[in-house]
Amino acid sequence: MVAQLAGRPGLTHAVRVRPAAMPETVFAKILRGELPSHKVYEDERVFAFLDISPLSPGHTLVIPKEPAATLDQLSDESAAAIGRVLPRLCRAVLAATSATHFNVLQNNGGPAHQAVDHVHFHIIPKLADGRGLGVGWKAERLDAAAAAELARKISAAL
Repeated sequence: MVAQLAGRPGLTHAVRVRPAAMPETVFAKILRGELPSHKVYEDERVFAFLDISPLSPGHTLVIPKEPAATLDQLSDESAAAIGRVLPRLCRAVLAATSATHFNVLQNNGGPAHQAVDHVHFHIIPKLADGRGLGVGWKAERLDAAAAAELARKISAAL
């Protein structure tokens, strides 16, 4: 990728995203071309491809080229790049599958059901026949006092 230097029209520098420096995950091997994938999108920072174990047809994985195991470790630049392309990819998956509903899923860490230690978003079409993501978690009631303190702590951590 080439970026313009601030305040210096015409001057640019290269920004390199180096998948070769990534830990050995299946996604790193896909990015390096060592494993095949059914690519649906690629730019300087983002790669998207079909999941090999789909919950429904069109189940797509969206990954940054930057090596980061969990979302909190991802740079703002790569997060923004995913954020820019994710809605467009969702629209494309809906158009290609004729689905009208979908889930976007992103897990962080093994206990949170992350299977590959590389940030990735799932776009999972929910089809009329029920195929897609099934969710059965138990929601709890929010305690107002505890919520106020937790909101304060999260805001302070920003």
